[in-house]
Amino acid sequence: QVQLVESGGGLVQPGGSLRLSCATSISMFGIYRMAWYRQVPGKQRELVASIAGGQIENYADSVKGRFTISRDNAKSTMYLQMNNLKPEDTAVYYCNLPIGIRDYWGQGTQVTVSS
Repeated sequence: QVQLVESGGGLVQPGGSLRLSCATSISMFGIYRMAWYRQVPGKQRELVASIAGGQIENYADSVKGRFTISRDNAKSTMYLQMNNLKPEDTAVYYCNLPIGIRDYWGQGTQVTVSS
């Protein structure tokens, strides 16, 4: 059973920072592509950033230069460092792990950027 557990969300003022974590229960964590998504009510879930087993990274244009995705294969954990946060970054953030034809998701962590 694959489990993904996000943590690190919260309330932060504009310009602030947060670091999200996604801990997994899978073996051979390092071979899998993983990603962060976010969703606001009434909108589709959107890709924020992705990281492949070979450390190749992709970012949404809206977060380039502000967010950094990383992973610690020894800890089976993925991270999202979010700097210079903006009110439009407010959303529930989910980690995603596609394995074969299945997509595994965490429970989500709320990030609210507000003064």
